[in-house]
Amino acid sequence: MEFVGEHLWLGQIGHLLVLTAFAASILSTVAFFIASKNRADSESWLAFGKKLFIVETAALFLVFAALLFVCSQHWFEYMYAYKHSSRELEFKYLLACIWEGQEGSFLLWSLWHGVLGCFILLKPTVPEKKFWTAPVMTVIGLAQFFLIFMLVGVYIGEAKLGSSPFTLTRNEIAAPIFQRANYLSLIKDGVGLNILLRNYWMVIHPPVLFLGFALMIVPFAYAYAGIQQKKFGEWVSVALPWALGTAAILGTGIMMGGKWAYESLSFGGFWAWDPVENASLVPWLLLIAGMHTMVIYKATKQSLKASYFFIFLSFGFILYSTFLTRTGVLGDTSVHAFTEAGKAINIMIGLFVAAFVVPALVMLFINSKKMTAPLKEEESSSREFWMFIGSLTFFLTAMFIIAKTSVPVYNKITGSNIAPPEDVEFSYNKVMVLVAFIIGMLTAVTQFHRYKTTPRFEVIKKLALPFLISVIVIVGFVFLYPLEYYKQGIGYLIAIYVASFACVFTIASNIKYFITANKSAVLKAGSSIAHTGFGLMILGMLITSSNKETISSSTTNGITLPVGIDPQTRQKDNPRENLTLIRNVPATMGAYAVTFMNDSAGAETGRKFFNIKFEKKSINETTSKETFFLKPDVYMMKDNNMSSNPDTRSYLTKDIFTYISYTINKESAPVDTASFTINELPIGDTSFYSNGLIILKNVVTNPNNERRVNPNSMALMAEITVQTKEGKEFQVKPMIEVEGNNVAFVDDTLFAQNLFVRFAGIGENNAVKIGVKEANGLIDFVTVKTYIFPYINLVWLGLIIMSMGIMISMVYRSKMKKNMQIIVLVLSLAGLMYMFLFANA
Repeated sequence: MEFVGEHLWLGQIGHLLVLTAFAASILSTVAFFIASKNRADSESWLAFGKKLFIVETAALFLVFAALLFVCSQHWFEYMYAYKHSSRELEFKYLLACIWEGQEGSFLLWSLWHGVLGCFILLKPTVPEKKFWTAPVMTVIGLAQFFLIFMLVGVYIGEAKLGSSPFTLTRNEIAAPIFQRANYLSLIKDGVGLNILLRNYWMVIHPPVLFLGFALMIVPFAYAYAGIQQKKFGEWVSVALPWALGTAAILGTGIMMGGKWAYESLSFGGFWAWDPVENASLVPWLLLIAGMHTMVIYKATKQSLKASYFFIFLSFGFILYSTFLTRTGVLGDTSVHAFTEAGKAINIMIGLFVAAFVVPALVMLFINSKKMTAPLKEEESSSREFWMFIGSLTFFLTAMFIIAKTSVPVYNKITGSNIAPPEDVEFSYNKVMVLVAFIIGMLTAVTQFHRYKTTPRFEVIKKLALPFLISVIVIVGFVFLYPLEYYKQGIGYLIAIYVASFACVFTIASNIKYFITANKSAVLKAGSSIAHTGFGLMILGMLITSSNKETISSSTTNGITLPVGIDPQTRQKDNPRENLTLIRNVPATMGAYAVTFMNDSAGAETGRKFFNIKFEKKSINETTSKETFFLKPDVYMMKDNNMSSNPDTRSYLTKDIFTYISYTINKESAPVDTASFTINELPIGDTSFYSNGLIILKNVVTNPNNERRVNPNSMALMAEITVQTKEGKEFQVKPMIEVEGNNVAFVDDTLFAQNLFVRFAGIGENNAVKIGVKEANGLIDFVTVKTYIFPYINLVWLGLIIMSMGIMISMVYRSKMKKNMQIIVLVLSLAGLMYMFLFANA
């Protein structure tokens, strides 16, 4: 059958480009491997591999362009476009469509490898350092082989190897529609981007995170090259700047995910210990451990084996996180994880993990005896001793997190049924508070130690002032801004204070170190700047999680309606912590009078924005001290389920975080069949409705009212008071406008009473016709949940400072020219501030 309207040529070209990139990845990896053997013809093999790698990278960019074109043109004959794109999406979300799916995310990862590989190949290298290029590119080439293999999508017998992004919809979905030649004319739109992902952060978070994933292979590759070239310690110097850059970018990518969750995914905060969040955090922790042991080795020649071990594990857990998120093993425990990908691709992902982790650890074990180190052990008064303790703490923390995260894997392998703890967040936090204390104290005191050995009283003398400042700050903290008692008890509260002290101590001591030891020389002070930011970030996390306050409460107006699923606990939300707002009826929420004003449709189908007014009164309650509007939104679905995106009002010291916890789908609500009842009332007269009285107070000619349809028309407005049986009074002002032969009714609505009032005309003896309709449909309302996050900006500010400190260390150790160092740092700071402080303002 010849199908009408299909554009098969681009898919055929795209698939051919994937096969070209795959073949080039195999040949280039072989060429690099042969060149790494230091043969007489190594230069020619290296040149051959370089050409193939550039061809491979160019082919991948063309594949990306072809896939983006398919999605942007809405060619739904391709399964990827049908599954991930739709006509309503903005262009930026069409980009996000690419990395929403399995194939696109593997393509993005592979593209970043290609960019990094080309940078290594094309960067000028002094002749005596060229021996690194071939073994490093061997590792990157092998990773490219596995990643592109995932995109090949060819069958060998019944087994499908990889999944092509250019498969046809009619070949993937068995439905009668695809038996028709004109099936494309019957497909009006695609499924579209997952509603949880239609957000600014989806556009920038995955590329940054995958750049961090891709960068992680470079220190790994240099460590491999160190063993392969028998230069067991020399790799550290060239790999350390890469490790620092990776730590900055991957850490930023992870916290961008936290900002995304905080602003858009309604997790009830910036971190929920979701398994996929954990899987990306663990490699970063291991990299931080390895980065510090690499610094130790450069200074003392100690901790070389530990550096190998941590660096090998850091990339190994990048691959393990791929296994967790891509094989469907976390499908029931994480909102981020991909669903079951299929047996063949699961095996391929497993081989990807094994091909890197097992050989690396075996090589380390075999060659460990050849890695000489000073016979003398580190003194407990030395900097390297405490740095190693810190690295060990990061390692043990990573192992704790990954062990808890891997419970679903253990259950699946063994057939066990280990259930998660009742309070998942607390099960992590009670350990992380101890970790925060240990790391905080170590980063405060370690830098004041010298390498080899340090006089004890010298350290005490230098730390006396920061320690005293920290004690004063925490004591003031306890009395002036006490943390709330956690539901876990006084013991946990004390632990929070102790950890907070360690963070303040870190900040104070690192500021002193920056001023005294570094003489405020910024480019030499990367570590103290990074440690200051780290302490500030953790302190912000401790404060905002301890004093997070729910200010929405159903007790303020006595209305309790259904609520949704709590986004953090995944359980039915507590109705008492939600406030139901009737349209145009103010309700008390903490220090604010909150009013649901109206709602409006968004650009995407099913998306609705809710306009919520917050008004804070002055002390005498006569004037408004502050007024602002928040516009949380929801995506409504046909089954009346919804996905809620919050909106936030940010201050220097707090955020007011609001999301919709329940609303009705008006499209599926019963049709209102009530009609207007007309009464003729002289001014001052009264009529009745089911719950009270309607009193006509006055009629105003040509009122200055913003609700008028045409300001130049003849208009009359009735001023009406509605009195309820409960003694409440409301004002309504319906209007009638006349222009020529056209009459327009501008009704007014009293949502608190489900009452619609119309100025229906003038009757006999100048009596006013007032129409009243008591709607029999659902009242217009929305239920919201609002938190106050105190000092949340400390988290984002700390992250920016920490990332900048790591970047400063990277550029300083990379030996790039000073002008280039300044450009890199300015661009990095501008990018970080834009992403975390200004992008969604």
